[in-house]
Amino acid sequence: MSTETLDQQKSKSDSKQEYLETINPATGKKINSYKLMSDSEAKEAVEASHKAFLKWKNVSLEERAKHIKNIGKSFEKNKDKLVKLMTEEMGKMLPQGVQEVDLCIGICDYTAESGPKELQDEERTLPDGGKGLITYSPLGVIYGIQPWNFPTYQVMRYTIANLMAGNSILLKHAENVTGSALLIEEIIKESGLPDNLFTVLRISHDQSDTIIENEHVQGVTLTGSSDAGKIIAEKAGKALKKTVLELGSNDAYLVLEDADIDTAVEWSIKGRIYNNGETCVAAKRFVVTEKVYDEFKKKFVEGMRNLKFGDPTDESNDIGPMARKDLREKLHDQVEESVANGAEILCGGKMPDGDGFYYPATILGNVKPGQPAYDDELFGPVASLIMAKDNDDAMRIANDSRFGLGGGIFSKDEKKAFELAKNHFDTGMVFINSFGLAQPNMPFGGVKNSGHGREHGGFGLKEFVNEKAIMRLNG
Repeated sequence: MSTETLDQQKSKSDSKQEYLETINPATGKKINSYKLMSDSEAKEAVEASHKAFLKWKNVSLEERAKHIKNIGKSFEKNKDKLVKLMTEEMGKMLPQGVQEVDLCIGICDYTAESGPKELQDEERTLPDGGKGLITYSPLGVIYGIQPWNFPTYQVMRYTIANLMAGNSILLKHAENVTGSALLIEEIIKESGLPDNLFTVLRISHDQSDTIIENEHVQGVTLTGSSDAGKIIAEKAGKALKKTVLELGSNDAYLVLEDADIDTAVEWSIKGRIYNNGETCVAAKRFVVTEKVYDEFKKKFVEGMRNLKFGDPTDESNDIGPMARKDLREKLHDQVEESVANGAEILCGGKMPDGDGFYYPATILGNVKPGQPAYDDELFGPVASLIMAKDNDDAMRIANDSRFGLGGGIFSKDEKKAFELAKNHFDTGMVFINSFGLAQPNMPFGGVKNSGHGREHGGFGLKEFVNEKAIMRLNG
């Protein structure tokens, strides 16, 4: 998710920018600039998308699935080029870029296989003996506003589901990954998908508001901060457009009294620093029971302290740069504010000198309510370490959050962990003795201030369709 604030958005809008600019976060140097579309060009793109939808909605599910499969093949063919560009634009470690594109290929394959079954008509016998038919009709143009942290995956997870459902796609990507957005558009076009079913809009925030209001746009999906979600939900609501919102979180990972500490430490480190710590569903708050706190703390601090940050193209490094200068500054401000309110730095926490937007792996201890490290989302490689009295107290602390995207439980009793996750964790996703991002066959999304709606697992296929009831009644 993106952590761009309303004030930052307004500042950009007020500046009447004419170009979108990309900057290499490893060096701080400009990569490229892209001219914004005019208002008329943006409107014409929506019109073209709608016309493409009118044809696409009549294409059979089986034919759509073939196109989806071909999109996956096109990504496989262009993987190296896309991975390199993602790293250049937002600092992703190269191997993780490969994993991201592979996930997108997996989404294409899964959707091509399962989509026709999920969307097929359903017949039902009515209470009076009559005949009922449920059909899943596409809505039209679906507009996605997406962040920079997973430049390809964030786009593909709503695009593939909605193409399968028969909709057409518009994308407003984050400014700093504009090149990746345009390359994705090129890759999809190369797959043979009919023209104008997937279109990148190079537009400002003011222009985006006009897109939401356009009569042809039937749904809006956003991945971003909670503040951005409130803004987009309000604008879409005024236009009576449905939304799917995947927003931020401060996911808690619980280390219970019977946890295997080495396993917990290993996955906690992976879960905190993956994608340079810039992941909405990352492990962020580590709630450790008093019985095992000292052992976990010692090993966790040692592991994080030994991580090396640097050039994301050098696989000997563990962490690349943060995606933008302002994001690094915000993260450091949150660390300093937390310390001013009683937190202690156990490792890291110092702004590095030199080029690039790097930040060291950091752990904050003595984290309590009233500190950003407890209450807010720290979108970078900073972990919050919190002691709980016992297992019950750990679950209480985990749910003491306005967010509800993901979380985790470490326990040797897997059955008990699944039971706790099922009955007590107030989040959309929970990982047991592990950490992960998304699985094509499992729902992805959150509750509370982490948004609403689901993607993946067949659920995303039906977010923007008309579940149409057709009935022949007896008598």
